[in-house]
Amino acid sequence: MAIISIPSSTTMFPLPQQVLRQNREVVMAEEIGCARMLTLNRPNDLNYVSGKVALTLGQNFEKYENDDNADFVIIKGAGRTFSAGGDLHMFYDGRNTRDSCLEGTYRMYWLCYHIHTYKKPHIALVHGMSVGGGASLMAPMKFSVVTEKAFSSTPEINIGFHPDCGFSYMLPRLPGRLGEYLGLTGQKLRGKEVVAAGLATHFVPSQKLFQLEKRLMSLKNGDEDTIRSVINEFSSNIHIDERSILNKLSIINECFSKDSVEEIIESFEAEASRKGNDWIMPVLKSLKRASPTALKITLRSIREGRTQTISECLRREFRISINIQRAIISGDFYEGIRAQVIDKDKSPKWNPSTLDKVHDDQLDLIFKPFEDHDLELQIPINEEELYRWRGKYENSSYSHLNQVNVQKAFRSVSSRESVFV
Repeated sequence: MAIISIPSSTTMFPLPQQVLRQNREVVMAEEIGCARMLTLNRPNDLNYVSGKVALTLGQNFEKYENDDNADFVIIKGAGRTFSAGGDLHMFYDGRNTRDSCLEGTYRMYWLCYHIHTYKKPHIALVHGMSVGGGASLMAPMKFSVVTEKAFSSTPEINIGFHPDCGFSYMLPRLPGRLGEYLGLTGQKLRGKEVVAAGLATHFVPSQKLFQLEKRLMSLKNGDEDTIRSVINEFSSNIHIDERSILNKLSIINECFSKDSVEEIIESFEAEASRKGNDWIMPVLKSLKRASPTALKITLRSIREGRTQTISECLRREFRISINIQRAIISGDFYEGIRAQVIDKDKSPKWNPSTLDKVHDDQLDLIFKPFEDHDLELQIPINEEELYRWRGKYENSSYSHLNQVNVQKAFRSVSSRESVFV
């Protein structure tokens, strides 16, 4: 998931990327020697990740993991950006149809599990936007390379959603309470900050990125040390600007370690009044503008993720996302998309409108496991090898239920038509 925003300053990849833009495949797959390249190929749509994109990526990752001739996988984005995450128009258009986007959600989370547990080296080459679900195709990679034009964020709270696609697992594992800060504020990390925070492994200047790609594609094997050595040749050292948020971790740790969103805001407000903390006020305003329901869901999700495995986190995130899409306790998700993307008035009408009106028993409805275990995200819990690539959507209970509903609808239409025969 991701807020739609266009980078103010971007640089195009060299000609081969522009050629790819003309191809209608949502994901381009190339096989050169022992290397495999996957290119997100919706540049005019910020390389959004749709259900079809998630399906295609999953099919290729599975194929390459089981292919003895494939030693490593590279993923990148065509055009000016890596990926803006989920297609918000798709969710909004399906808001009045129950579970209209369930298949895409399932496929994306299933893909995320296999990226986190992939058996071969995988590399993300990131230039431009990498936010929300798009960042979930960057952060878990064995090697993730960003340029000075790259930026990353988890801004879901601004549309009444929550950091998902494995971010409730990744955010609490960042230094101190940085994960809570990023998840609750949606603030961006840029270039070298992404590496310093632990969401990427290498920083490479944009003018060297294409040459790095060529070198990687020419490797004769997928030895991790060899890949690392090649990337290191093109990498630059990390020096963080003194104004970076990463140099404010003492304040962040103090404020964002509090037990509740209300206490976090109160503590943050107290820090804002102190000399030299002018940077806090814009962040605080952004925090207060976010969906109260989404803020409480996000904090609880990140806190639970601190002690959970990636499988447990993804299963919980799937439940949360489906219940949010179903508007179990609030329609903030669709109102947030309307305000940010559809009408673009930037004035969402949250319901509930304040934090004190979002109660724990409501949140419990969002978090609780489904009564039918078969409706959970079907991914391995204990890394069972025999189960690894099973649990696909088409083999799930959801797919079966969807087929039954389609058949019922067809029979209903057929019976009505027969009246006029």
